[in-house]
Amino acid sequence: MPSLKSHVVSFVLRHSRKQAFSSPENLQRWIAYARKTEDPRPPASLHQRFDITTRSVGGFPVYDIAPKTGEKKRILYLHGGAYVFQITSYHWGLIAEIANRLGFGITVPIYPIAPEHDFHAMFGMVGEVYRQMLDETEAEDIVFVGDSAGGNMAVVLTMMAAEAALPLPSSHVLISPGLDMSLANPEVFEAERNDPWLGISGGLEAVRLYSAGIDRSDWRISPLYGDLSVLPKTLLLTGSHDLLSPDNLIFAQKARAAGVEVEVVYEQGMFHVWPLIDMPEARRARDCIVTFLASEKPTDQVESEAITWSAKALSSEPFKTGLAST
Repeated sequence: MPSLKSHVVSFVLRHSRKQAFSSPENLQRWIAYARKTEDPRPPASLHQRFDITTRSVGGFPVYDIAPKTGEKKRILYLHGGAYVFQITSYHWGLIAEIANRLGFGITVPIYPIAPEHDFHAMFGMVGEVYRQMLDETEAEDIVFVGDSAGGNMAVVLTMMAAEAALPLPSSHVLISPGLDMSLANPEVFEAERNDPWLGISGGLEAVRLYSAGIDRSDWRISPLYGDLSVLPKTLLLTGSHDLLSPDNLIFAQKARAAGVEVEVVYEQGMFHVWPLIDMPEARRARDCIVTFLASEKPTDQVESEAITWSAKALSSEPFKTGLAST
């Protein structure tokens, strides 16, 4: 049963953030307001806790949280925001917890966003960040973590790396990713009714602003239609009140059929990117993420609690009826 706090958060979202995605005009207004208030820099508290350096790639900042001494693994974290909003304190909170519990190095590109920039600028920048990571770190020690639009970018970046014959990351963590922008699946329209945050009309406007005219069914925009066989083992977190979830579950099914090892954490009653919000369900989700990322470390180095994977989504009633969401 969803926690009381999750109900409160859901109520607040439905009467605030949901409005941004209710129409193209509303999304444009929210973007204009966001540009006046956004601050992508890590909070001061993170600088007090971690060794953080800043560099520039293509004129955009990249923040690197140094790993603990002796730790080789490194995360490329791609933040969400519908391709039009900047990284937030909620993202930094999750990043800080992962860094603290695992000690991995974490690279966070503040990539160019729409409408000021488009697909080509975004992937030109994050592609260069990944190439630079490969100069310093073995691909087997690199993990892509992304939420929402960042989850889409993680999958697309891996497919683009495969196309360019670059070494591929060892694993993915995808939190409520957007994997099919084509609206080919009619179940997302039903799922939208349960979603307290996202809306199809505003979401399509966000895609229009960043996609540079590329067709929405192209794998570069909707990686569900790409070569899933190139993907590494993946942890996919999705919930039942997110309009993206029906496509998330189809992605997991197709990826498994293509030979990819996929773990699905499915949380009843949860909305879009719920692991970023401080509530009981998010704490469970973060434990799952830490456990997954720590799976190749010796047992005595793993700080998280033992987790029973919630990988029942593909046989669940929400999957059959199409009411699941991320």
